[in-house]
Amino acid sequence: MLLTKASEYALLSLIMISQKETPQDVDTLSTQLGISKSFLAKILQSLAKEGILKSYKGAHGGFLLAEDPSEFSLKQIIACAEKKPTMVLECTTSHGCCPNNKSDFCKILPFLNKLQSKIDDFLDNMSLKDIIS
Repeated sequence: MLLTKASEYALLSLIMISQKETPQDVDTLSTQLGISKSFLAKILQSLAKEGILKSYKGAHGGFLLAEDPSEFSLKQIIACAEKKPTMVLECTTSHGCCPNNKSDFCKILPFLNKLQSKIDDFLDNMSLKDIIS
């Protein structure tokens, strides 16, 4: 599974936001994390759209966690940041079918599906709170 900078930045910004009691603005977060403001803004908007963050407008606006960090699984956060389900490879979808129609002779598909299951379980059972602690 390839985690991109979007996942990394989503997790880093959520950790920072979770440690504050007031809304955190994109300018401050991008400066503190050394991240492009426009890229971070897109990530944070996606997280807000999915209900992970609350967005506040105005002079003292910014982002706060919508709920306690224990309520958000890493799988949920990563899927939101990546804008697609977490997958080891394209052929390891939740349906276990091969997009290239090679499933009849693909010898690695059972292994990849088993790996995908373990990764899904790990990410489902690890919360944002777990990585903050």
